[in-house]
Amino acid sequence: MYNQPFTSALEASPLPLAPPPLESIELFAGAGGLALGFSGNDVRHRAVVEWNSHACNTIRHNKQHKVEPIGHWPDVTEGDVRNFRYDAFEGIDLITGGPPCQPFSMGGKHGGFLDERDMFPQAVRAVREARPRAFVFENVKGLTRISFADYFDYILLQLEFPSLIAKPKEQWGDHLARLRKWKTKPGVVSEYRVTFKLVNAANYGVPQKRMRVFFVGFREDQDTVWVPPAETHSNDALLLSQWASGEYWDRHKVAARLRPPQPDGIDNKIRKLIDADYGANLLAWKTVRDATCDLPDPERFPNKVQAHRFQPGARAYAGHTGSPLDEPAKALKAGDHGVPGGENMLRRTDGTVRYFSVRESARIQTFPDTFLFEGTWSEVMRQLGNAVPVRLAAVIAESVCEMLRK
Repeated sequence: MYNQPFTSALEASPLPLAPPPLESIELFAGAGGLALGFSGNDVRHRAVVEWNSHACNTIRHNKQHKVEPIGHWPDVTEGDVRNFRYDAFEGIDLITGGPPCQPFSMGGKHGGFLDERDMFPQAVRAVREARPRAFVFENVKGLTRISFADYFDYILLQLEFPSLIAKPKEQWGDHLARLRKWKTKPGVVSEYRVTFKLVNAANYGVPQKRMRVFFVGFREDQDTVWVPPAETHSNDALLLSQWASGEYWDRHKVAARLRPPQPDGIDNKIRKLIDADYGANLLAWKTVRDATCDLPDPERFPNKVQAHRFQPGARAYAGHTGSPLDEPAKALKAGDHGVPGGENMLRRTDGTVRYFSVRESARIQTFPDTFLFEGTWSEVMRQLGNAVPVRLAAVIAESVCEMLRK
């Protein structure tokens, strides 16, 4: 036996091969925020679909300049998703996307299912025809308001039973009633196990208070249900770092005279937080200052950083006060009437305001600094206002991809 050749432990038990990349279709891609988050979790996009020519040009611009990971994406499919065919993608790992949110936006016309821009029927069609192992769709908080409760339930039931399609000329309310009745039948099994979660991007390290609802479904044969990721950041932890330890101001080298006034009642709140030993497991919310502190003032130092040009014309008035420097930004907006709440505007500690530059807005949406934008300031801001924060997308993607790989 001693004449046998030596075999190492590694040779005897070879290391398992890394799992192959997951494959996806990205619908309603916009500037690519959601797709970037999934790419960072070793997801390979087989198709990227978007109708807006400016957003398509942004993706093409990044692909042309081989900006990672977009350099490895397929050519963007520019056109109406209603014309997209899924024949070649049956059984794909993932379908992801953010159907246009304007029909349900808190600041929009609230048209909902009466709005021709409602693309949830196309999201359902994609699931029905491609039969992916899982899907992830994202939309605005406004979709969860009570006035849309029935339609919200209609979306969930269609995603749960995508093959039970509406009959010709059947109104959505009648279809909803039929879906509800079908779900209660004995022995009926869901085609997809669907979960939804309303999240605040700030609670996951995005320097922006951005509320979004995610719909995640796993095909029944995957035998799993999405568990939303735990929150990692909090406002209370930020308050402690600012008004208890002072670590926030020290880190940014902000002298006491240059700090904003303490919020009313903050001393009492801090005492309660300290008494409760709060925040041991949570990080502080990221602020506008955190996101932009290493960028020069674009008004004083123009053209020093790519896409960081000063945009004149900002002014404050009632209901239009901008985003405070030492809080997460308000949710960036992309509406028909500009920036009605000052969401795309910075408010300095002295009360003066200016518009965010493109690069600052991209930082707030957690796009990498290597990302390039195509179009005018207003058009790029529209793309950014419609985007999913890349960091939030990555957090959601990690939770979904981990379950798929199991």
